[in-house]
Amino acid sequence: MEKTDIEKRRMTLDDLARIDEESGVEYWYARDIMGFLGYTKWQNFEAAVKKAMISAESSKTAGEHHFAGVSKMVELGSGSQRKVKDYKLTRYACYLIAQNGDPRKEEIAFAQSYFALQTRKQELIEERMAALSRIDIRERLSEAEKELSRNIYERGVDERGFARIRSKGDAALFGGNTTADMKKRLGVRETKPLADHLPAVTLAAKQLATEMTNHNVQEKDLQGEQPITEEHVDNNLGVRDLLGQRGIKPEELPPEEDVRKLQRRVASDERTLEKSSRGFPATESL
Repeated sequence: MEKTDIEKRRMTLDDLARIDEESGVEYWYARDIMGFLGYTKWQNFEAAVKKAMISAESSKTAGEHHFAGVSKMVELGSGSQRKVKDYKLTRYACYLIAQNGDPRKEEIAFAQSYFALQTRKQELIEERMAALSRIDIRERLSEAEKELSRNIYERGVDERGFARIRSKGDAALFGGNTTADMKKRLGVRETKPLADHLPAVTLAAKQLATEMTNHNVQEKDLQGEQPITEEHVDNNLGVRDLLGQRGIKPEELPPEEDVRKLQRRVASDERTLEKSSRGFPATESL
């Protein structure tokens, strides 16, 4: 998502925020923000709201009530009005709803970051969105590698063979540098996964090459370590060539912050929001 898009969304949600006169609680109307969360039908969004309510009820530290059912009048095309159901949602409630969405969708990633951070500083929202994206790509790479490990185990390759295949794939992607070489180059401890310190573009490259290997191992019914190694090396060379066409050399990119630290920070944001969010008085709750 471009910075200008993030700024527009942030400013709009800032403008849509309201303050409850009785309690002083900041809130948003559900019908006002459903579009920002990627919903076009009220029925679908209300289902997401109710799912979030269950999450809030199971929380031991959320404290007060974060969902308040209300009714309001809306204009019809004929000029008449009718009463519709709506909800007043605290920041924590909005965050829980966003958590039910797919973070790979830009509007969901934005909403998760906007509502998780009790600040309106755009740079912090951008920083958290980047962290969510890198965490997601790292997790998808892990799943692809787990699938590859399962696939090749069924084809006569043990755990050590898998490590050799992966390292040779890395050497192809990183211009001759093995996994161990790249750890030294980037200052990553031997006991730490290299991928935890790679930038998003390199993680995506590794994931693509691994997914291609998974596909072709099954399609070609490759058996044994040697043919699978050749397949994985070829796929990594192909991805490296694609990156090279865009002027990117993976081995020259600097390391980034440990993904595990990003995960802990994201989890800490959620705990802070959960503990500090104020809810509506009980009389306003559902």
